Amino acid sequence: MRVLITGSSRGIGRACAELFLAHGMEVYGLDILPASIEHPLYTHFEADVRQPESFPELDIEILVNNAGVQNSEDDIEVNLRGVINVTERYAIGNPDLKAVVNIGSASAHTGSEFPVYAASKGGLIAYTKNVAGRVAPHATCNSIDPGGVRTELNSPVMDDPLLWNEIMKLTPLKRWAEPSEIAEWVYFVAVVNRFMTGQNLLIDGGEAGASNFIWPEN
Repeated sequence: MRVLITGSSRGIGRACAELFLAHGMEVYGLDILPASIEHPLYTHFEADVRQPESFPELDIEILVNNAGVQNSEDDIEVNLRGVINVTERYAIGNPDLKAVVNIGSASAHTGSEFPVYAASKGGLIAYTKNVAGRVAPHATCNSIDPGGVRTELNSPVMDDPLLWNEIMKLTPLKRWAEPSEIAEWVYFVAVVNRFMTGQNLLIDGGEAGASNFIWPEN
C-alpha cells in the first residue's frame, strides 16, 4: 500500500512511518523539517500543511494526518485547517483510498491543556466524522486521540520531576505511551480494521476516566 504521513520527521509521525515501512509499504513523508528516515521505500517531501500549493502530486491509499503544533499562534491553522487541506487534497474523491487516520488528542475529549489547542483537536473530532461519511463505502476515517506520549513536544513536563510526579498521580497506568505504541494503533485502524469508521479512539492510559468514588465506609 501507498501511505502518506504528515509530520513524519519526529515523534508519532516518525514512529508511524517506521512501522508502515517495516510492513513493506511505500511511505511518503510530508513535513516542514528535513527527512529523518533513510529507507528504500521512503520518500520525503518538505512541505507545509498550511500551504496546499506546496503539496506534491501523489497517489495514495492510506492517509495519516499527524502534523501538529501545541500552544503556538498556528494551532488552528496546523492542527485543524492543515488536516482539512491535506485530506481534501489526497483523500476526498480518491477511488483508491482505503483509510484516513487523524491524530487527535485526549484534550478534545476533556477540554484540558491550552485553550486553542484543545479547540483545534475538538474540531478534528467533528471533521473525522464528516470525512467518514464522505469516503464511505470504500474507505474508513477515524481518529486516534492520545493522552500523554513521550515525544520531544512534551519534554517541558517530562524533564521536570515535580510536574512529572503530579501528572503520574492523574494517570492510572503510571506511565505515558511511547510513540511506537500509538503507531500500533494507527496501523491497526488503517490496515487491519475494515468496518469501524467515524470513531474517535481515546488512548490515554485511563487518565480521562480517573476518578475517586466517594462513599461512606461500612
